[in-house]
Amino acid sequence: MATLEDELQSVSEQGSTGRWLSLGRIVLKAGVLFLLLNLIFLAVEPLNSLGRLSLYNWLLPGRERLPYGENAALDRNLTLNNLPAMFASHKLAQAKAADEFRVLVIGDSGTWGWLLENGETLAGQINQGDYQTADGRRIIAYNLGYPVLSVTKDLLLLDIAMAAEPDLIVWPLTLDSLPYAKQLAHPLLQNNPAELRALIAEHDLRLDPADSRFEAPDLLERTLVGQRRALADLLRLQAVGFSWAATGIDQYIPADFPLRKSDFEADLSWQEFEEPAELSTDELAFDVLRAGVTTAGDVPVLFINEPIFISNGENSDLRYNAFYPRWAYDQYRLLLAAEADREQWRYLDLWDAIPPQEFTNTPVHLTPAGVSQLAAQLLQAIQDLAD
Repeated sequence: MATLEDELQSVSEQGSTGRWLSLGRIVLKAGVLFLLLNLIFLAVEPLNSLGRLSLYNWLLPGRERLPYGENAALDRNLTLNNLPAMFASHKLAQAKAADEFRVLVIGDSGTWGWLLENGETLAGQINQGDYQTADGRRIIAYNLGYPVLSVTKDLLLLDIAMAAEPDLIVWPLTLDSLPYAKQLAHPLLQNNPAELRALIAEHDLRLDPADSRFEAPDLLERTLVGQRRALADLLRLQAVGFSWAATGIDQYIPADFPLRKSDFEADLSWQEFEEPAELSTDELAFDVLRAGVTTAGDVPVLFINEPIFISNGENSDLRYNAFYPRWAYDQYRLLLAAEADREQWRYLDLWDAIPPQEFTNTPVHLTPAGVSQLAAQLLQAIQDLAD
């Protein structure tokens, strides 16, 4: 059977008419091959399988946190929606050591470590202490935080991470991660509808499996051509791993950034509420937290009401910060405490545990010193649960 190289050689040896006929055959064969590749890609849907193929954790060191970046060149990182690729790049993919007490720390961008280096995050500062359990196992924390507030996003990541055999789950959360209206707004959820629908069905969550925000690619979008951006992201994730390995940098941290607001308008709104109202569990996704405890099974889950910035500026008698009016946040704390008591959850309310000067650009992002103070308060609880 003639190869493409043979065809091209034949073209060069023929006259004008023969060349056009031969070129036509080459174009036709290339078109058929291209169509065949797209049909195979469509039938196999290999993106998740390809995501599991990774240079990390053998040629490159595993990442300290899940990949997320707003500027790949500066961050040496990027955001993608391929869950297997995200986890394959993380050091959690390494085999669990026999003497390891494995702690998973999940949550939002505060857990992930916005404006923090890896060693300054909550997981990083826990690991710097070289703590051990009473039976001599090393307490090793893994940062599975991921930016944007949604406890459903946390549940999805926890469900995948349970395959790594954790011994403890630490789950910081805050009021804005709980409203039902925000649960499915996360791109990671919208681009992984099959996985999320399975969780909704398994735990009977009060979320709509037919939500219009779920991505539903058509036939063309599922082909090799339609998925070229997703394939390019898989390659880019491997490529930026070399600069990550060389520098240990996975987030560009500017020297200057705007601080969280301390002064506010006389505004009492929160989410869809324009004025104070009576909150109930109907507005807050506590069923997702229950699903997390069920997913963890025999592994203890420690819920943390994470610290928030408490302003003393203008109209601070109405609002704790730019996120929360006092009326909404105070009710949330009562509702969460009552739910934790009813469900017998392990729960710490550390909402006011960190002084205001240790918050950076949002009411839930801490300085390295603030994270250090938080880690110190958590470590005793972690060791108690470990023992």
